Amino acid sequence: MVTTGIVRRGTAERVRDTRERLVAERDVWVSTAHPDHGPHQVPLWFSWDGRAVWMCTSATSVTARNVRKEPRVRLSLPNTFDVVLLQGEAEYFPDDEVPGGAAEAFADKFGWDPRGEEGSFLYVRVVPRTVRAWRGEPELRGRGIMRDGTWLE
Repeated sequence: MVTTGIVRRGTAERVRDTRERLVAERDVWVSTAHPDHGPHQVPLWFSWDGRAVWMCTSATSVTARNVRKEPRVRLSLPNTFDVVLLQGEAEYFPDDEVPGGAAEAFADKFGWDPRGEEGSFLYVRVVPRTVRAWRGEPELRGRGIMRDGTWLE
């Protein structure tokens, strides 16, 4: 791994950068697993409400099936140089039961409201319990920036 030019950030800077990315980014890789069918990974649009990641998927998707059976999920932002990995448990809400503020924020961010589509959609909310963030080898040590749901500063 080439590390030339990488300046190691402290924890507070990593937390700040991660929070900014959670607001600005639009895609997240979602990793789920089903006890009988194994792992599944898919990219989804997401919004961040300051505490949780909100995603939406078809109510009949593999992701929806998996979180109903096994709520533990891992999420990752799509940049292999500026890594952000989140882990937590998924809660899910049918599109007619999702909290209005979460659905509105999702619709505002993407210009698309799944509640107006044909077919059923499932909103998935993940409050991270752990977050790891690093840029290259110099930041591998100290990459944990959230533990037990609390940001480290």
